[in-house]
Amino acid sequence: MRILVIAEAGVNHNGDMGMARALIDAAADAGADLVKFQTFSADRLVTGAARKADYQAANTASDESQHEMLRRLELTGQMHDELIAHAAQRGIEFFSTAFDLQSLDYLMSLGMSRIKVPSGEITNLPYLRRIGAFGKQVILSTGMSNLGDIEAALNVLEQAGTPRQQIIVLHCNTEYPVPMNEVNLRAMQSIAQAFGVQVGFSDHTEGIEIAIAAAALGACVIEKHFTLDRKLPGPDHRASIEPNELARMISSIRNVELALGDGIKRPCASEERNRPIARKSLVAVRAIRAGEIFSEDNLTAKRPGTGISPMRLHEVLGRKASRDFAVDELIEW
Repeated sequence: MRILVIAEAGVNHNGDMGMARALIDAAADAGADLVKFQTFSADRLVTGAARKADYQAANTASDESQHEMLRRLELTGQMHDELIAHAAQRGIEFFSTAFDLQSLDYLMSLGMSRIKVPSGEITNLPYLRRIGAFGKQVILSTGMSNLGDIEAALNVLEQAGTPRQQIIVLHCNTEYPVPMNEVNLRAMQSIAQAFGVQVGFSDHTEGIEIAIAAAALGACVIEKHFTLDRKLPGPDHRASIEPNELARMISSIRNVELALGDGIKRPCASEERNRPIARKSLVAVRAIRAGEIFSEDNLTAKRPGTGISPMRLHEVLGRKASRDFAVDELIEW
């Protein structure tokens, strides 16, 4: 199964359409399957008194509220239309996360083929019920969650009309960036075992190696935040990767995907020619005369592997040599 790679532009457009289009270009050039933004209304998402997360406060103006920050990062309907058209022109699928019911309905009206549940909405019952009723593929992020939270969300989605086979659960840690000792990548496999679902990884670590490791551990979806420049102002830029890193990450994921194979252990076509060179045959360790008994004293194993395999030594021991054999000559009978 091909790993779905989501290049998460998020709010790294800073409210600038030129930057948003450039993010789409970078995602397409890197080979991502989807480029994802965020669809919300600050008024519907947060109260005026809601404080920023610590990482947001560290990366933005200290006297600005979360509401004020998000208001600057909203995408209008016209912006959505322009970005969808630009993504189509570049051959990459436009995707977005909705953070409220109206935004969710709006995205569905645009013909989105799948729905992303962000970590903060995993306990939002009305939101989950609305999503479940659409019957689309659901990608569920699980930052800040335990197995009980995930089970409850899965149950709501299923009861509302989305079968479990259509749900992909992403392991996630919502800190930006995530300390390596808190990634807990094995939790992705625990989720798969606990609920019998497809799993993936929403990666908020620095660098690209953890996303590649997730691919090797069986992720079917990898989501990674990226930016045009980590030095840009804004809440998420510093914990995002830049376009050249995104391209390297995707290339590495595709290599891992190829390398995983089908799991059947067998000689590959490229190594068949190495078998007679690298394996060994039974040969005379010294000169052997015709009629002499083959024994461990006059036989040894050496390359090439074009003669009798040393695994058949028991068949040869005790037999009489049918002719003379010189030192290092392959044994036959």
